[in-house]
Amino acid sequence: MKEFLDELLLQRMERTAAALEKNRMEAHLVATKEEVVPLIRSLLAPGDVVSVGGSVTLDECGVLELLRCGDYQFLDRYAPGLTADEIGEVYRKSFFADAYLCSSNAVTENGELYNVDGNANRVAAMTFGPKKVILVVGVNKIVPDLAAAERRVQEIAAPANAKRLSCKTPCAATGKCADCAGDGRICCTAVIHRQQRVPGRIKVILVGEPLGY
Repeated sequence: MKEFLDELLLQRMERTAAALEKNRMEAHLVATKEEVVPLIRSLLAPGDVVSVGGSVTLDECGVLELLRCGDYQFLDRYAPGLTADEIGEVYRKSFFADAYLCSSNAVTENGELYNVDGNANRVAAMTFGPKKVILVVGVNKIVPDLAAAERRVQEIAAPANAKRLSCKTPCAATGKCADCAGDGRICCTAVIHRQQRVPGRIKVILVGEPLGY
């Protein structure tokens, strides 16, 4: 009876959206990833300077294609031929963007965002700099609380991303967090976003299907 499961997922999304709104973040609910691009287009203005954090979710939803369409000034960290120094410059320029797009490692039903970075460029831009931050989050990333959010990063997000990025870490080899040390570690900076001082600066699009890691 898939309709009963769908109803449960919708209730979880609605609870989470209400909590995000209470924490002064703007919440949007969509059923499928195909609805993401039209919604993001409505949240951007032609000519906006836009940038992105590393995100499988954005790629799955076609957001990168939208940003490359010519309607926006896209600071494209994935542009062919960029050197490491040039990519670092894109990270720094992102602080002055009109909009920064990314996903979240986890969103709690209490309306909190939990994210862990290696370089910390994503969590830094989410926290301060860009005029608005737009997150696209699959229903698989909604968790009850911060303890579950931390477990999700350790057990799912970090090992999967470490494998994707070919990091030489224990979690990439075993799929299990070992609280490692070394240059390959991707869990270096953890940031929690709770109630915000600037209402609506952070906009969270909750999608009713699994996306990303």
